[in-house]
Amino acid sequence: MKMNNLSTVIGDHNSPLIKKTISRVLHETTKKFPNKPAIISCIENKTYNYTELNSEVNIACKSLLKLGANKNDRLALLSTNRTEWLIIHYAAIRIGLIVVTINPALRSSEIEFILNDSGAKFLFMPKKFRSFSYTESIKSILSNLILLEHVIIFERNSEFNLDWQSFLELGKMYNKHDVSLKEDQIEFDHPCHIQYTSGTTGKPKGALLTNHNLINNGYFVGKNQNFSENDTICLPVPLFHCFGSVLGAFGALFHGSCIVLPSETFDAKICMQTIEKYKCTALYGVPMMFISIFSLPRLTDYNFSSLRTGAIGGAPCPKEIMKKIINILNIKDITIVYGMTETSPISFQTNIGDNIDVQVSTVGNVNQHIEAKVVDPKNKKILNKGMSGELCIRGYSVMREYWNNISETKKAIDDDGWMYTGDLVLMRDNGYLEIVGRIKDTIIRGGENIYPREVEEFLIKINEIEEAYVFGVPDKSYGEIVGCWVKLKENKKVSPEDIQNKCKNQIATYKIPSFVRLVNNFPVTASGKIQKFKMSEKELALKLENNNTKYH
Repeated sequence: MKMNNLSTVIGDHNSPLIKKTISRVLHETTKKFPNKPAIISCIENKTYNYTELNSEVNIACKSLLKLGANKNDRLALLSTNRTEWLIIHYAAIRIGLIVVTINPALRSSEIEFILNDSGAKFLFMPKKFRSFSYTESIKSILSNLILLEHVIIFERNSEFNLDWQSFLELGKMYNKHDVSLKEDQIEFDHPCHIQYTSGTTGKPKGALLTNHNLINNGYFVGKNQNFSENDTICLPVPLFHCFGSVLGAFGALFHGSCIVLPSETFDAKICMQTIEKYKCTALYGVPMMFISIFSLPRLTDYNFSSLRTGAIGGAPCPKEIMKKIINILNIKDITIVYGMTETSPISFQTNIGDNIDVQVSTVGNVNQHIEAKVVDPKNKKILNKGMSGELCIRGYSVMREYWNNISETKKAIDDDGWMYTGDLVLMRDNGYLEIVGRIKDTIIRGGENIYPREVEEFLIKINEIEEAYVFGVPDKSYGEIVGCWVKLKENKKVSPEDIQNKCKNQIATYKIPSFVRLVNNFPVTASGKIQKFKMSEKELALKLENNNTKYH
């Protein structure tokens, strides 16, 4: 890793980039470890070794070809974590289709936008999840889905033409040779994913990612955790998100590891039962998942001595939680990962052996074959180390483009290939990166810039507070005021006024939250990311209801 006094850093180049398709890696891993478990699904009670997985992927490829699939057609996946998701996902990529991953928490109008924006020809999904019927949702918008030709339901059904088993039967009657011919036409950098980023101020944008982006990112993140064929990864994070599909599925794929899907969506108790039953060596999650695990009443009754490593991302991890991860869960080699969908996703990662202060205050150093710099958001000049500015990323991991959105692509990626992340960061002298916040999250109160992360880090040091999130709320007098939602630790009590008083003389007066709301939970995405904009919208609505009464 090369460094200088400017906020620039270049990742290690000792291990070469992989110039193979994801499908080629699956073939090679199958040859190396034919009988090694590849996927275990607890809720479905299914296990596939690498030979069985590769064989079923081939059958699904033939079924797709029988239905008229062509290179670059888009295939949408609207589902929680299950084996069919992974099988059709690998099949589509093998013959050059582009997989559109859809958050299963989305509803009809949002699903309609993504299917039409991506031009999806195929849609795979379950009948329903919990009380929401996907079949009813799709039927209600079907007449608006002009390019959609095939809907395949994972369970047996009578509402659409094909269910999963009937779909696979099509492939059993098709010539295997045709799959090889199609696969041979796919280059190592062929596009394979469109992942839609959360839209907070407008419609979501689809990041177009390639085989080259994703297999390398998964490989290096796994390499930095010393993954091998002896590892079993407990994967409670969603597959529709890069955390699940890239760090989980692709990370395991190259190293011959096994992924275990504990449940369709996260459940702390089932997660711990899974770790114990399958002797998982790695655990992936966002901080909120680990907080839920530590809230289990009889956590130490589970045997989790097999755990050694894992990855935490999506949000800062409080120091007290990190201590418990290391000392109670026994995950001595835990790593913090940082990135974004548009960079496939991981750019920075802490190293095994980094001390706890580094783990909770930074996101580590730059990953292999990636360049990073920190620039002034206004003039784009590179800043010296120790100064906060916008993080820019360049290298193999940067997305190809935003799907069908040239103007947004040009805003995000400059002519030299630098991706402007929108994240405010500070690079230390050793190249480790501290996250300050999002440029768009910055609160401007009466002309003063306030970075929510800084206030949050102070608040979570207050003994009674388990989690705290700070955000801006529009205000006539100041432009914006500082709002805060807080979740208290179990059996702890403190009033909002007491929290504000604890801030006095500890942080600048203008940074002290104008109001504190005590809550039991926070609005989150399906992948566990906190949605501050929803907190802000809620508070603004309450403020207007109360005739613009000022917070105090």
